[in-house]
Amino acid sequence: MRNSMKISGSQIFWMMFTFEVGNSLLLTLSSTIRTAKQDAWISMVIAGLVGVAITFLATTLGSLYPNQTMIEFSQTILGKWLGKLMMILYLLLWYPAIGIITREFGDFMITALFHKTPLWVIVFTAMLLLIFIMYQGGIEGIGRLSEIVGPMILLMITILIILNLGNMNWHYMLPIYQDSGWLPILKGSYPPMASFFGEPVMMTMFVFFMDKPDQASSRAMWGIGLAVSMVTIGTLAVIFTFGPVLPSRLLFPFYNMSRVISVMEFIQNVDILIVIIWFFSIFIKLALYMFLACYGTAQWFHLKDWRKVVWLLAPISFVMAVSIKNIQIFAQYFDKFYMLPFVFPVNMIGIPLLLLVVGWIRRKYA
Repeated sequence: MRNSMKISGSQIFWMMFTFEVGNSLLLTLSSTIRTAKQDAWISMVIAGLVGVAITFLATTLGSLYPNQTMIEFSQTILGKWLGKLMMILYLLLWYPAIGIITREFGDFMITALFHKTPLWVIVFTAMLLLIFIMYQGGIEGIGRLSEIVGPMILLMITILIILNLGNMNWHYMLPIYQDSGWLPILKGSYPPMASFFGEPVMMTMFVFFMDKPDQASSRAMWGIGLAVSMVTIGTLAVIFTFGPVLPSRLLFPFYNMSRVISVMEFIQNVDILIVIIWFFSIFIKLALYMFLACYGTAQWFHLKDWRKVVWLLAPISFVMAVSIKNIQIFAQYFDKFYMLPFVFPVNMIGIPLLLLVVGWIRRKYA
């Protein structure tokens, strides 16, 4: 397939920031605080540093073959059949991720705004939006959208934290390290590391679409770095507001923090900003996974029009999203038995590292 889509380094920066920051702030804080208590912010820093390292690994690998996606250069490096077989592991990650993320999106929108709206209506609307952006712009359209909403999300998170300063007590973070120790801190870093900060491995597919591939590493790493900084600050803000115990019992502690903001009894109900942040962040993430799944599937099967794959994946994702009975329990099992023990060490570190080493050797001694 010939590539007619191009994205800039600035768009990569905001894509990486946007899809990471909203999801991490909303979905990872409670489990990390439950494990690491007031030292959860250290866990986030550790997880973020690993995420930056994975981003560097992915962009370095993608830059080794800038004229090919991972689906293609895996076959160039390892041979046709072994390369294609290895890429099945990524397709098996991208497909269910769309359904799970869509269901989380639907549940939060019902909780925050549309209390009486049937789940299937929100999920169906999300699928229509995904089909639209796939046909209208693909990765280029996602990049342009990220460039618009990314600065807005950064500004809104900053405003929320500033408005909440009056509710913060920095003593809640004390003592540092002594109550936890390194083992709980490291254990607390693993879920956000595996489930969220390892996702920039998708840069192995995106370097191919950049107009300046040499900017891939720096722009993507700065984007992830900014997301990690904001998530760490957000974690501290939650701990400063509620202490280390209550957030571990809340489903969305950062969202709950926004609901207690009241400045001079005039500025209130700012939790709508969280809804906006979540909406755009989750939509960017959904769109990226749908694009990866459609484009990757088309390349794997040598299909000419990758967009047509969306007509197969959208109904499957819809059925999966509305069929899950309890998304919290399902997501916990998905992370515990698939993401943490298998996807993180194999898909996000092992395979990219193997391809990078073998690819570098082949290019040097070819």
